[in-house]
Amino acid sequence: MRRAMADAEVGDDVYREDPTVNRLEEMSAERCGKDAALFVASGTMGNLIALLTHCGRGHEVILGATSHMYVQEQGGMSAIGGIYPHPLDDLPSGQIPIDQIDACFLPDDDHLARISLISLEDTHNVAGGRVLPLSYLEQVQRLARRRGVALHLDGARLFNAAVALGVPVSALAACADSLSFCLSKGLACPVGSVVVGDADFVREARRNRKLLGGGMRQAGIIAAAGIVALNEMIERLAEDHANARALAEGLSDIPGLDVDPDTVETNIVFARVDRPDVDPARLVSALQALGVKISAGGFPRIRLVTHYGIGRAEIARAVSAFSQVLGSPAGR
Repeated sequence: MRRAMADAEVGDDVYREDPTVNRLEEMSAERCGKDAALFVASGTMGNLIALLTHCGRGHEVILGATSHMYVQEQGGMSAIGGIYPHPLDDLPSGQIPIDQIDACFLPDDDHLARISLISLEDTHNVAGGRVLPLSYLEQVQRLARRRGVALHLDGARLFNAAVALGVPVSALAACADSLSFCLSKGLACPVGSVVVGDADFVREARRNRKLLGGGMRQAGIIAAAGIVALNEMIERLAEDHANARALAEGLSDIPGLDVDPDTVETNIVFARVDRPDVDPARLVSALQALGVKISAGGFPRIRLVTHYGIGRAEIARAVSAFSQVLGSPAGR
């Protein structure tokens, strides 16, 4: 990727003159089976652009109560777009029950916000990287069409979902009117995400990218890494999934950790620390001293993610570190 970035042919992407960005967008649209794509700085920007493109001010979006877009994107839909979120409880699988989505659609009434969008997250981060089944996506698509609203797919790790299901990413993308996917997660790029949809949607999305200050000039120097990712980094995601499963199995044998390997479908592992004597700050620092970084913001639930550069040796090291720390006063 670094070689590709150094050698990238560039132009001015604001004027659509950067050949490397143009190529990345063409490849992304082709992979997803859509008309067009737009390179953006981050997944949060990509989701907000999609919201602004689908929804007017005062319009309503139905989404999961634990979704990244609702919880972890600083309320941008409301702060910037004037869009009203309607959160529904997600199941442990990351799915929102179909009947609950349908029940949000009330008879037309001047007192009520107008629903313009349904948003789903795949894979679902808080659910532990769980994958939305293709049949479920198709059900929500049919509901959205029947209700006359759009469906957006926050597919930050959509390629992980496709690999886990053994289907092309285009099969998942076909269920949505728009989607976003991150280049900087499992695909291992240093920066960037892509928003994908039909030609009219992307044309308007490009305007909203400019509104958010996302118009970049010689952006080919970072888009080049995305081209490498789409060519070389998708199939190997299965390695990350296998490593995550091995990590979960190793951690499940450690007293004081509650881990269910059967819930690990992609590259995310959640473990619950079942010991009241363990201090989260000390646990984080003790593990980091042994070369293991964890996310403990939801303690006693902690998150671990496998990715490129982490192999079985690193998995064994992580399991050993947890065993060492939880067996000593350092993590207490």
